[in-house]
Amino acid sequence: MSILYYTLNNSVFTNFAFYSTASIVKLMGMAALTTMKRLSKDAFANPEDRTFARDTTVVVKTDPDVERIRRNHLNDIENIIPFVLVGFFYVTTNPHPDVAYWHFRVFFISRLVHTVCYQMPLPQPGRFIACAVGYLTTLSMALQVLFFARP
Repeated sequence: MSILYYTLNNSVFTNFAFYSTASIVKLMGMAALTTMKRLSKDAFANPEDRTFARDTTVVVKTDPDVERIRRNHLNDIENIIPFVLVGFFYVTTNPHPDVAYWHFRVFFISRLVHTVCYQMPLPQPGRFIACAVGYLTTLSMALQVLFFARP
C-alpha cells in the first residue's frame, strides 16, 4: 500500500500547505502594493494606463519607489516559487515533522523580514541575511530531496 503524503491527515503537508499559501499570498500582496504605489505616484508602465492618472500632464513611466517594490516583488518570485516546488517533493521524503515545520516557518519569516528590510529601507546586511536564510532553507530541503530520491 502506498503512503498518502498529500492529505490533510499528514501534519507535514498541512504545515507546508499553510506556509506555502501564506508565502504566495505575500507574493500577491506585493503585486497589489506595486499597483497602489503606481496609482499614488502616477507612475505607469504603459501609455494607456494614463487614464488612471489624476493629472494627465505629469505622468512618469518609472519612479524610484515603484521600482523598489518591483525589485522586492521580483525577489519574492525568484524565491517563493522554488520553495513551493521543492516543498512538494520535500513532503514526500517523510521528514521529521519538527524539522519540516521549522524549514517552512523559517522560510516564511525570512521573506517577511526581507520585505521589511527592503521597504523601510534598512541598512545592509539585514536584507542580504534575510534573503540568504530563505535561500538556504530551500536549498536544505532540495538537498534532502536529492539525497532521498536517488535512482
